[in-house]
Amino acid sequence: MSNIAFIASDSLSAQDSLSVLAKIHGNTPVEKAEIIVALGGDGFMLEALHSTSHLDIPVYGMNRGTVGFLMNEYSSDDLLKRLNDAEEAVIHPLRMLAKCTNNTEVEALAINEVSLIRAGAQAAKLQISVDDRIRLPELVCDGALLSTPAGSTAYNYSAHGPILPIGAEILAMTAMSAFRPRRWRGALLPESAHVRIDVLEPEKRPVTASADSKKAYDILSVDIFSAPDHKHRIMFDPGHGLEERLLREQFV
Repeated sequence: MSNIAFIASDSLSAQDSLSVLAKIHGNTPVEKAEIIVALGGDGFMLEALHSTSHLDIPVYGMNRGTVGFLMNEYSSDDLLKRLNDAEEAVIHPLRMLAKCTNNTEVEALAINEVSLIRAGAQAAKLQISVDDRIRLPELVCDGALLSTPAGSTAYNYSAHGPILPIGAEILAMTAMSAFRPRRWRGALLPESAHVRIDVLEPEKRPVTASADSKKAYDILSVDIFSAPDHKHRIMFDPGHGLEERLLREQFV
């Protein structure tokens, strides 16, 4: 494998690594590459996956950030062997369609999660429907999110949501600081579920929605559903793939 495209975040360590690796292997334009090597942290990996998904080229990440759950360990040695031996995981994102109070709509894809967060001093009031049936008439909270298995160790896990096996075909719905119902701890939904979240009292209790890092403000409602027509190909060193990482994370 010789046609490698190296891309890097703006951090000093990532840029230094880019210079080293490009000097050794060259740097093929992304559109002509067989594989993309992304240098940075998980945030940069998400950016890389979003920006290159139309090319159907696998992305192999090396950690030059802080967390690196989606990344492999960095080394400038034996890169060609690592790329040839790497295992591929295919993940599908969520699609968000957000309707705003100014009558605009925002559509975006989320590899990790779609989240709704209060944008004012008062708690948000949300109504949650699944497949056109109201399941929770009123959730008073700081926010709520719907996570993919790939994103279940990110924001979802910080909000005390469950870690999901990568092949489970399940989504995790998790509340942030739920006030009412006091004991509601979220839900596990089939990957095929169509989730709608309506914002109650949107002018008094404004809410912001995010699909990964793409935001929509002053939300009236958000529809969320899986996008099986979109896929992201991520490469991992043998024995360190997403399935193993998700399992290992639960026994830390």
